[in-house]
Amino acid sequence: MPKLKLETDEHHRHKDVYQHSLTVLSQASQLEGRYGLSGDLVLRLAALLHDIGKPRTRTLLPDGRVAFHHHEVVGAAMVRSRLRELHFPRAVVSDTARLVELHLRFHGYGTGEWTDAAVRRYVRDAGPLLTRLHVLTRADCTTRNKARAARLASAYDALEQRIARLAAEEEIGRIRPDLDGNEIMRILGVPAGPVVGEAYRFLLGLRMEHGPLGHERAESELRGWARERGLQIPD
Repeated sequence: MPKLKLETDEHHRHKDVYQHSLTVLSQASQLEGRYGLSGDLVLRLAALLHDIGKPRTRTLLPDGRVAFHHHEVVGAAMVRSRLRELHFPRAVVSDTARLVELHLRFHGYGTGEWTDAAVRRYVRDAGPLLTRLHVLTRADCTTRNKARAARLASAYDALEQRIARLAAEEEIGRIRPDLDGNEIMRILGVPAGPVVGEAYRFLLGLRMEHGPLGHERAESELRGWARERGLQIPD
């Protein structure tokens, strides 16, 4: 943590990343009640450590600014290693590291309108950590620019509304392909193995992108996928 005092953030909006991290921790603690959380250890660890990878990824740009590319990935690995060394419970270690890895995901989708597929992926990637990710993402906005802060808050409000709508329509927290493993094996005429896993992931991608396909279309898409790979499948 002390190393963060040496790292000015990439937008020069904070005195140092260390102070920013303390601010995020404070704001996350204040937001807990709004999301039905209280004294959440995983959330607070993630808030404190979310930028821990910045010192290792610090890069000076030609214009003199500083960038920290992929610091969320490096930071997640560091969190996992350090919390293990400190003998935190396995679930705390894995959940905290995953939140650190995901903390920039909202910004990665840009400022444009999210597609339904992007919303589904966001929810699926967060899994049971979605509520904590909501809090961490909101808490990570520490800009003193009130207009920008308002825009970010409004954008996240809109995302949460989209999640709620899709959740009601599709139960997106439990999205599965339209065909299960047994159906894939029957249609392709293959035993359990890598091909089934690849086909499952293909169908899951379609489900995430397009929503429910229905059994008939899913089978058609699966057969087309298999033919492209030269698989001999039953009629």
